[in-house]
Amino acid sequence: MKIMENKKPMKKALFAGPISPEKIATSIAHHQVKTNIGAHDIFLGQVRADEIDGQIVKGIEYSAYDEMAEQKIHEIREAAFEKFDLTCMHIYHSTGFVAAGEICLFVFTSSKHRQMAMDACRYLVEEIKAQVPVFGKEIFENDTHQWKVNQ
Repeated sequence: MKIMENKKPMKKALFAGPISPEKIATSIAHHQVKTNIGAHDIFLGQVRADEIDGQIVKGIEYSAYDEMAEQKIHEIREAAFEKFDLTCMHIYHSTGFVAAGEICLFVFTSSKHRQMAMDACRYLVEEIKAQVPVFGKEIFENDTHQWKVNQ
């Protein structure tokens, strides 16, 4: 007899364009009714206007192997739920053009206690940066570009 695994459905994590402050605020507001949550932690990745070889970055064009990236984010998400005692988690990563100053990564964790939410958020960000096939091309003010190196 084959035992069926109890897997959660895959949530869409890739988000076209920048992640708006309104989307972030709405995500936070929806948790007010979840009274078993005692802590949230949030990571917001923002595009910097770096100066590289005398050129200023005006934005980053993100591309991904969508299906592979979504699957990898799902795996990281499920691993975090197993590793940490979380109540809720949201992950959104931009694709397409995101201008300097705009948000490109939003990770939001919730748990009964702050340490768990904070540890899980850090874990998720590091795993996403290390494993998810999302690539950034830095676009300079003179419209030249180069592939971004993650740091």
